[in-house]
Amino acid sequence: MFERFTPSARQVVKGAVEYTDGMGGGMGSGTVGEAELLLALLDRTGTPAADALTALGAAGRRAAIERDLAAVRRRGGISAEDAKALAGLGIDVEEVVARVERVHGPGALAGPAEPTRRRGRPLRRPFAREAKSVLERSLRISLGRGDKYIGDEHLLLALTARPGVAAHVLADHGVTYVQVERFLAARRAEAG
Repeated sequence: MFERFTPSARQVVKGAVEYTDGMGGGMGSGTVGEAELLLALLDRTGTPAADALTALGAAGRRAAIERDLAAVRRRGGISAEDAKALAGLGIDVEEVVARVERVHGPGALAGPAEPTRRRGRPLRRPFAREAKSVLERSLRISLGRGDKYIGDEHLLLALTARPGVAAHVLADHGVTYVQVERFLAARRAEAG
């Protein structure tokens, strides 16, 4: 599948791995997930995904997006939308997180921050199930659009296509699958 990736899409995957390692102030989560893929997409310039994120206003809200991703990670993957729904049932997610952190330490629900090591050397960063799903979905989206490659725009569409951490955070910042698809379709029509 990776042979179909454009250089830009490959840079997104490489950037996600770097965020996993905690480089550039990244998440340092030990596995590549949706958050790392989204942060790497936000790093891109002059590509279809970067243009879409800029046009839809997400590129200008990077700091807020990073804060929202960190908050979701701190809550163990529970999005702001899910926390609001649970509050409707009388469950205060922030109070639950605070109690867990009092007992187990700050970031206890975020998972291990240190990468796993074997004989003193870090292991290759594994891709979390949701990140693998995004990569597979990007292939399906590419094929569905009649493209013979997987570009960073397909990765962005895949991140927004189904509920997940990245989709929820992007939607909170006004970026949805429908909006990205419309932008890309208009761009394609202008070029065609």
